[in-house]
Amino acid sequence: MSRSSKLYNSDLAPTPANKKNWGWFEIFNVWANDVQSLFGYTLAASLFLASGLNGWAVFAALILAGFFIMWLVNLSGKPSVKHGIPYPVFARVSMGVFGANFPAMARGLVAMFWYGAQTYAASTAVALLITGITGIEGEVMLLGMTGVMWISFIFVSLFQVYLFWQGVDLVKRFLNFAGPAVYAVMILLMIVIWAKAGGGLFSEVGNIFSGGERSGGFEGLGSFGAFLAVFSIMVGYFAAVVINFGDFARFVKNEDEMKKGNLWGLVGNVVLFSFITLMITGGTIAIFGEYVASPTDMVAKVDNLGLTIIAAFAFFAATVGINMVANFIPPAYDLANLIPSKINFKIGGLITAGFGFIIGGMWVAVITQMGLFPFVNTLGAILAPVFGIMIVDYYIIKKEKLDVDDLFDDSAKAKYHYNGGFNRKAILAWILSGYIAVGTVWPNILIFGLSDFFANLGGGGGYAWIIGASLGAVVHLAISKR
Repeated sequence: MSRSSKLYNSDLAPTPANKKNWGWFEIFNVWANDVQSLFGYTLAASLFLASGLNGWAVFAALILAGFFIMWLVNLSGKPSVKHGIPYPVFARVSMGVFGANFPAMARGLVAMFWYGAQTYAASTAVALLITGITGIEGEVMLLGMTGVMWISFIFVSLFQVYLFWQGVDLVKRFLNFAGPAVYAVMILLMIVIWAKAGGGLFSEVGNIFSGGERSGGFEGLGSFGAFLAVFSIMVGYFAAVVINFGDFARFVKNEDEMKKGNLWGLVGNVVLFSFITLMITGGTIAIFGEYVASPTDMVAKVDNLGLTIIAAFAFFAATVGINMVANFIPPAYDLANLIPSKINFKIGGLITAGFGFIIGGMWVAVITQMGLFPFVNTLGAILAPVFGIMIVDYYIIKKEKLDVDDLFDDSAKAKYHYNGGFNRKAILAWILSGYIAVGTVWPNILIFGLSDFFANLGGGGGYAWIIGASLGAVVHLAISKR
């Protein structure tokens, strides 16, 4: 077989059978860590509070989103389980051996951005611990962060570099530990807040459940529109992992193990975590008379040293866990795919950590001014069409036939060379679909009356991922059939 140094290194090569040692529990913990982060908590709580929907309707939308995402990742994971290839190599099938670098680096840049954000979030847990033990809060020094915050941020950054430098097996062991440990602490936090709130907890949960005013981009929506927006925002939140799920599926023993892990990991985790979030949110409103968005702020307000130590540890583990899953392993492979002869998984990881450090350092002073929902939706909109293109190309156009050797061959006769290594039809489908998908979040960039259509749709662009993925599939299929 012809292996081009521009396309092949040992990290991108198909996973050998003896290295496929992940079962359903590992996949369950991939999702547990993805759900349990500080951002995940804030997002789930704000959907209950901002949507104005009855709590059962919010739960129904979240569960429906869990099943929908499960279906999507079963589709994107199957080729990687079968052939042992990561996402950027699978993208070569539809985009061309060099064209795949565009969607790979788009996913990589999104992940690096989130990596910085989650590193900052994890550092708030370490800062909570330092302040809880020493009583020192410190003065604001640079970019809106105190000295304690900077020490915490640097510690978390270095810890994550150490973790990935040991390889995927240590990352797997960390995820298997963090998933169950965080649940134990979240349940403990819920019990402590429940005890403090007393009977007030159920009345506040009842108030949240009955639905209030719509806010945060949900204004002007009817009940069905708000339901669809909650569903779509949740899909958008998981969208990044949906597209590169092959990076994990390549290590799974067989398709049945993957499907079992996705069922319990997605639907099970979304239901349990949302229930805990709802109870804690209701309890904090009952105790403090206001909604406290950040779990670290909430623990600080409870003012119990034992709880502070345990909670800080759990929030740290949860947020580092999601960083490994969603934001670290993907760009490490994506960067390796860019220049395989010069960048391996570890070097790609170091580049990610450096870029993430800059983003995390600017998080308080610059990036938080954007707002969470538009941010999540815009990132989802850029990537969404790639998912639709890859899936329709593999399952409908190629009919699940894939030549692994040709994925690493850059000669003109190779199957995935297309036009100089680029499938122009797929790239055109991505540009057209991506433009409209981003326009659902920022309607003023659109032409031909589409801006008015999406501005009136409401939901703050919450439909961006579903519209983008569907358009990508339809446009690619239409262009490729010609």
